[in-house]
Amino acid sequence: MEHSKSAARRLAIIDRLADHVLAHGLDAASLRALAKAARTSDRMLLYYFSDKSEIVAAILGRIAERMTVALAQRTAPQPLPLDALIQHLSAIVLEDEFWPYMCVWLELASRAGRSDPDFAPIAAQIGNGFLAWGAMQLSASDEQARARDAARLLVMIEGLVMVKAIGLSNVVEQVAD
Repeated sequence: MEHSKSAARRLAIIDRLADHVLAHGLDAASLRALAKAARTSDRMLLYYFSDKSEIVAAILGRIAERMTVALAQRTAPQPLPLDALIQHLSAIVLEDEFWPYMCVWLELASRAGRSDPDFAPIAAQIGNGFLAWGAMQLSASDEQARARDAARLLVMIEGLVMVKAIGLSNVVEQVAD
């Protein structure tokens, strides 16, 4: 019974930490700030997690889960051709509601690009998860075409997110329309 209570507390902490990172970004993920967001002390936070790397991995995993659920709620009922899926997904990821997820993803990608050992494996895992998700959403003539189109989908969506992030929403609107 105590173990399940502890597991439930840990999940509640992860949810609060995910909310904090979605609202403030990875730069606001110092141990002290995370403990405050979790409404506990940094020592208690380390009771539930072995170290900060495990905390960050749990936070990013929870954020990825939430994003997957949000995408699943908006998924087309049947697989789509690449261009149609790009249009459909572009509309979703550029929404204000979805933008905090994209901002955290950009921060994660930036840190992974600098080969940060805490972030690179997590970014690769999430990127591969998106590739697999995209492949399931695509109608394609064969598996090779599906894999190629999933890669194109990832590159196109990431490009749109990056262009919006640097303040060129007008360019994104030209592509997304």
